[in-house]
This record gives sequence, C-alpha cells and structure tokens, in this order.
Amino acid sequence: MQPKQILTTGEIAKYCGVNFRTVIRWIERGRLKAYQLPGRGDNRVSVEDFLEFLRINNIPVPEDFSQKDKRVLIVESDPTLARQVEGTLQQSGFATSVASDGFHAGSLLGTFKPTVMLLDLKIPGLSARDVVSFVRKANGAERVKVVLVASETGVEGESARNAGADDYLRKPFSSEELVAKVSQLLEPSYA
Repeated sequence: MQPKQILTTGEIAKYCGVNFRTVIRWIERGRLKAYQLPGRGDNRVSVEDFLEFLRINNIPVPEDFSQKDKRVLIVESDPTLARQVEGTLQQSGFATSVASDGFHAGSLLGTFKPTVMLLDLKIPGLSARDVVSFVRKANGAERVKVVLVASETGVEGESARNAGADDYLRKPFSSEELVAKVSQLLEPSYA
C-alpha cells in the first residue's frame, strides 16, 4: 500500500490535537500551505507541507510520519561501503535507498523523496557539485539536506558548502559519527 501523500483538515486536526476550524484558520492565514478541491472547496495539504509546518512551529512530528521524515539516500559507488552505511542507518531507524551514480540519485529524488542525501565526492557520471546543483533546483527536493562524503583531508566545511552541501563527513568515519551527522541534520532549525 502506498503511503498517504495528502491530508484533510480533519486528519491534521487529529494529529495536532486541535479543532479542524483551527486548521482552516492556519490555512486562511497562510501559515499552512494547502489547496482547495473544486466544488465544495475542501482543503487538502500535502504531507511534505504538513511536516514543514510542524518543523517551523516546533510541533512534534506524529509517529505515523517519523519514518517518512527519516529517509536517507546514499550515493556511493563502492557497493561494500554502501551496504555498510545502509545497514548502520537502518539499524538506527532510518529508511534508506542506495544510488551508485549521480544519474540514479537524481531519479530517486522524486520516488524515494529523501530528507538527507549522503553524497560521495568521487561518484561516477555527474560530479558531486552537479548533483548538488540539481538537488537545489529540483522541484520538491530543495529541502533535502546534502552531506558531502570525502576521503580527502582537504575537504572541510567551507569546501563542502562551496559545493552547495549542508555539511561534510570525512572517510573513514565510525557508525556513531554517521548516525550523529544524519540525526543532527534532521533536527528542526528555527533560525
């Protein structure tokens, strides 16, 4: 069964513990992004917009959505390392998908809808910079946090940010470092 992508105002009210009229006021005031169905004008909200609303307003994410909010796309050409990273993240409660090159990663953006992308600096095909640029311009993927993974000692935070990444992780890294980095990026920022 396909996970739910659209929510009604009543469903959102139940998740937030408020009256559905409160949800309608959030929509009318522009705090919660929604669209109206033709005819009766009932409001519908995408799950992604609902999760963003929760993050912005420091409202805890309901358990029904916690796995959805913890999707990590691993872009790594070394199959052994990719399996190790995937196993570590899955044991820590993350949903994962693996791409072996930049083209495959781009196709998974729309279907897997990751919240974090671990991107190896030396992937075949597109350069890491090209992949990050694509992610930043892709419709619906601009919220994806990108972690540049590199074995070079010269790739530090500034270089990663110049490539458009949100952060970096230097190989070799421990399981604890990996999980901490991904978890840190999933924490809401209220800046």
